[in-house]
Amino acid sequence: MKLTYNKYNHIPLETNIGGVRIPHLLGIVLSGKASIGEQCTIMHQVTIGVDELKNNKAPVIGNNVFIGAGAKIIGNITVGNNVVIGAGAIVTKSVPDGKTVVGINRIIEQSNG
Repeated sequence: MKLTYNKYNHIPLETNIGGVRIPHLLGIVLSGKASIGEQCTIMHQVTIGVDELKNNKAPVIGNNVFIGAGAKIIGNITVGNNVVIGAGAIVTKSVPDGKTVVGINRIIEQSNG
């Protein structure tokens, strides 16, 4: 998938992106150092970026991850497969497979229904 730059979004061509669904592209910022797996959904106003104060590394996002509107995923972390990141969540710690993140790094079990 080749993405281009425009004045409203910043998704560098170096960003490693699998089969990603972006229903509302407006305001999404992805680091060129980020890696995003297959079958992910990224809603509007999401940032996936580096932690410039620590090591300047970006997240690795697994497969089948849903990232809600306004979420911020920052730093040298891994987000596992089948994860849900809630709207407005701030994620600066790694997330195991099959979990949901809400608030600031609050990891909870996913509901089955």
